[in-house]
Amino acid sequence: MNALSPSALSNPFPECLAIENFEGLLHPLTEFVDDPDGLERFESDGVAMPEPFRSLLVHDTDMTSTLEKFHREKPYLEVLAKHRRDTSLFRQVLLRGQESHRVVEYGAIRIELQELTPEARWAVLEGSRPLGAILADYRVPYVSRPQSFFGVRGGSRLQSLLNLSGPALLYGRKNFLQTPGGGVLAEVVEILPPLD
Repeated sequence: MNALSPSALSNPFPECLAIENFEGLLHPLTEFVDDPDGLERFESDGVAMPEPFRSLLVHDTDMTSTLEKFHREKPYLEVLAKHRRDTSLFRQVLLRGQESHRVVEYGAIRIELQELTPEARWAVLEGSRPLGAILADYRVPYVSRPQSFFGVRGGSRLQSLLNLSGPALLYGRKNFLQTPGGGVLAEVVEILPPLD
């Protein structure tokens, strides 16, 4: 794996300041962890992000199809934890390649169930497919609105989930999926593992 030594983990976006209050940025990940694994966060507008992470994160299309094209295999969903509050479903997940079973994304998502058709809602509650695949299959209209891009240094739990041998610089984004009328369909934090 592409793990970096701690000394190599300087601010990946030197023109940006470290985020002091990160609860909003990392929500809904903060639904599952009080201290998000000792993550150090750095804001970016996406321009400072190196390739191929910039191409994988800085866009307004869904991540499921983007990751499928890049890795040349469909991702499947592994739900690590979930809970419901009112009409919201919160999930902490991994996306893995169907053939390789390699982790291609770690994230957390809040899905507003009332914004889905009954068929799409049932598929989401079943918990076996990524949201992007469900939205495509059931032709649910939405607009992707990335809000921020960031670099993070993961602690031991994230290293274990991503099968890393040590600290690594990871890249991610905070995104909202909105209905055509402007309602929130989903709020998601997406973090990519290092690429070999």
